[in-house]
Amino acid sequence: MKLIRSPVISLLLLVLRFPLFHASYLDYADALSKSILFFEGQRSGFLPDDQRISWRAGSGLGDGWQVNTDLTGGYYDAGDNVKFGFPMAFTTTLLAWSVIEFGGSMPPGELRNTMVAIRWVTDYLLKTISQLPNRIFVQVGDPVIDHSCWERPEDMDTARTVYTVEAPNPASDVAGETAAALAAASIAFRSSDPGYAETLLRAAVAAFQFADTYRGAYSDNLNIRDGVCPFYCDFDGYQDELLWGAAWLRRASQDSSYLDYIQNNGKTLGADENTNEFGWDNKHAGLNVLLSKEVLESGMYSLESYRASADSFMCSLVPESDSPHIGYSPGGLIYKPGGSNLQHATSIAFLSLVYANYLERSAAVASCGGVIIGPARLRQIAKRQVDYILGENPKGISYMVGYSNYYPQRIHHRGSSMPSIRDHPQFIACKEGSVYFNSSDPNPNVLVGAVVGGPGEDDAYEDDRSDFKKSEPTTYINAPLVGALAYLVANPNP
Repeated sequence: MKLIRSPVISLLLLVLRFPLFHASYLDYADALSKSILFFEGQRSGFLPDDQRISWRAGSGLGDGWQVNTDLTGGYYDAGDNVKFGFPMAFTTTLLAWSVIEFGGSMPPGELRNTMVAIRWVTDYLLKTISQLPNRIFVQVGDPVIDHSCWERPEDMDTARTVYTVEAPNPASDVAGETAAALAAASIAFRSSDPGYAETLLRAAVAAFQFADTYRGAYSDNLNIRDGVCPFYCDFDGYQDELLWGAAWLRRASQDSSYLDYIQNNGKTLGADENTNEFGWDNKHAGLNVLLSKEVLESGMYSLESYRASADSFMCSLVPESDSPHIGYSPGGLIYKPGGSNLQHATSIAFLSLVYANYLERSAAVASCGGVIIGPARLRQIAKRQVDYILGENPKGISYMVGYSNYYPQRIHHRGSSMPSIRDHPQFIACKEGSVYFNSSDPNPNVLVGAVVGGPGEDDAYEDDRSDFKKSEPTTYINAPLVGALAYLVANPNP
C-alpha cells in the first residue's frame, strides 16, 4: 500500500534533505545500538529476564523433540518463524567478524550486547552439530507451511520439522559456513572467555571435517530440497564454503594444514572465479578479503591471487575504474537485482572497511588500471552506503526501523505486525493472522533496529507489508552493518 503523506509532512521531508540533514540523521552510535538490539527481536527459544524487546516471548520451545535433541534457541532469519541454518551461520560469521575487526571501536556496553548476540546463536549452532561426525541438523521448521500462515512465533502450531543430513550425504555449504562461524566466534571470545572459545574452535574443526569429507550441496539431498528451496537453496555451489571455512580455521588456529588445504584445493574449488558477490550464498569476495590479510600483513605471497581478486572487487565499486562495475541507483545505493537489496549494501560496505584497514596497515593501495584506490576512498564508499540506509536518500527515509522519526511502519514481520502476546494473550491461529497482514495500519510492535530489504533500483520504496522483497528485514542485512557502524562511531568522517 502506498504511504499517503500530509502536505506538512511532505514539506518537513523536503527540508530534511538539505544541509541540516546531518544533524538530524547521522547518529552512528544510536544506529549501532539499535542494529544490535534487532537481534533480540529475532530470538527463538526461552527468552532471558534481561530481554529488551519486551513484546516478544518464548517460542519454539519444543524444537528438536522429533529427533530427541534440544534444538531450541537461535534466530528466525527474517519475518517468518523458520530457523534456516545456512543464513543463520553466515549471520554469525559476520557478527563475529564485526567484533574481530571493529570491536575496539564499539562502546563497551554495545560490545557486550554484540557478544551476547553472537553467543545466542553459537550456542544453537553447537547443538546442530552435536551429533557429528554422523549427523548435522540444518533447519527447523517447514517453510511452506509456515509461510501459509501469518502467526506470532509464540503461537506457532505449524510443523517444526527438523531437517537432518546424515553421513555420507553432503552438507558442505551449511557445515562449511558453520565451521567459519564457530571459528570466527572463537576469535571474538578468546580474550573474554577462553574456555568457550576453545569449545567453539574444536566444534569448528569437526564441522569442517564433515563438510570436506562428504562434499556436495545440502539442497541436493532429496529429503532436504523441498524444505530449503527456493528459500535458501545453494544456488552458487558448496565449494566456496569449503575455502571460506578453511580460511577462518586458518585464522583462528594458525594451523598450517588449513593454509595447505587452501593452496592445494583452491583451483579445484573455484578460487579463480573472480565473483563480485558476498552474501549468505556466495563467499568469494569475503574469502578474497580475508586471505588478503595474510598477503598484506604477513607476506604470504602464495595467496597473492586472492589479494588480486580482492583488489578487482574493490575496483568494481568505483565507476571511473576500467573494471566491470557494480550497479548504483540514481540516489547512490549499490544495487543488485533479486530483492532484499540492502544485504548487498551492508555486506559490501563492511568488506570495504575491512579491506581499507588491511591496506592502510600495509601502506598499500588497490590498482584499478589507470585508477588507484586507497583506504580513504573505500571508506567513503562504505560511509555513503550506510548514510543512504540511515536517511540520506531521495525519499529521506531511514531504512532502519526506529531510527529517526521517519522509517518503515509496515514491515513484513509476523511478530511486529500482530498484537503482542502481552497485549493479546489469546491464541491467534494460522489464518486468523491474515487480518493483520492485510491491514493498512502501522505495525503495533516496533522492531527497533531492523533494516528492511530496501528500495528498488530507482530508489522507490512503498511502505507495503506485502512487498516482502522490500519490506522484510533479515539477520544477514544487519550483521555486517554492525561492523560498519562500529567503525563509523569512532571515525564519523573518514
